[in-house]
Amino acid sequence: TDAIAVKAARDYLKETMPTFNMENDVIIDCRMGTGSTDLCDVFNTRKGHTTIPRANDTSFGVGHAPFSETEQIILGLDKFIAEEFRPKNPALGYDIKLMGMREINTVNITVAAAMVDRYCSGIDDYLETKEKMVEEFTRVAKQFTHRKVKIAVNTADVVKKNRQSVFLTVNGTSAEMGDDGSVGRGNRCNGLITPNRPMSMEATSGKNPINHIGKIYNLLATEIAKECCQKVDGVSEMYVRLLSQIGHPIDHPHVASVQCITKRGYSYKDFAPEIEEIVDKRLESITDITKLVIDGTLKTF
Repeated sequence: TDAIAVKAARDYLKETMPTFNMENDVIIDCRMGTGSTDLCDVFNTRKGHTTIPRANDTSFGVGHAPFSETEQIILGLDKFIAEEFRPKNPALGYDIKLMGMREINTVNITVAAAMVDRYCSGIDDYLETKEKMVEEFTRVAKQFTHRKVKIAVNTADVVKKNRQSVFLTVNGTSAEMGDDGSVGRGNRCNGLITPNRPMSMEATSGKNPINHIGKIYNLLATEIAKECCQKVDGVSEMYVRLLSQIGHPIDHPHVASVQCITKRGYSYKDFAPEIEEIVDKRLESITDITKLVIDGTLKTF
């Protein structure tokens, strides 16, 4: 088991951070152990005569839909960077933060991007890459909005004749200096951090996809919200909250709450049965979430 875990970690780092020298730069150790007997026991589906996994925690998941214009811009930029910009511009590293803020009719996007030193021959190359980012990111952002877009990149940089301080790294991540953040502070399962939306404190990644509520309910709540907004006429916006009780089957949450903002001319009564049917069907097939996560179809960050 330890060997499998170490190999999986090495393969993942090699794929996602190709700038790492896996032989010299990274030490991977496995510290897996045995869980407490009571938490191991919740995997026993025979208890309570159910084949549905039982919740390993009393926790909750939250999801919302649809994405706002600003949220769509951030997701669009993230995809563009990974699929188009970085492959052509290897100076752009892998540690990137995109902060979007809309102020009336202006969308401000602050980009913090670690640069890879081996692909920057000097300060001119660094600044040229920044200029290219502003130009290309503005073009992509405008595909999602008619508002004015302002892009600012690495705003802490200082470039003067007698002093230069820029976001330059060896491998394209600030983690190489120990500034690696904390689990739970990163992207939610929808790929965003949305402080002005209801959010779960649970990190979706790094948890088992069988009965860990922090993973399953966040993913399920998001999928329910998306499906309802796509299929039910009259729904303008939706928030879904799912709460578990430890030891209870995951298809029977303690609370399944749906909050809708309706379109003009509609009331919740007009489509309540449709919403309830979607929620019930999603809970009935909740183990599909496990399969989708294992297959890699459903992203967790």
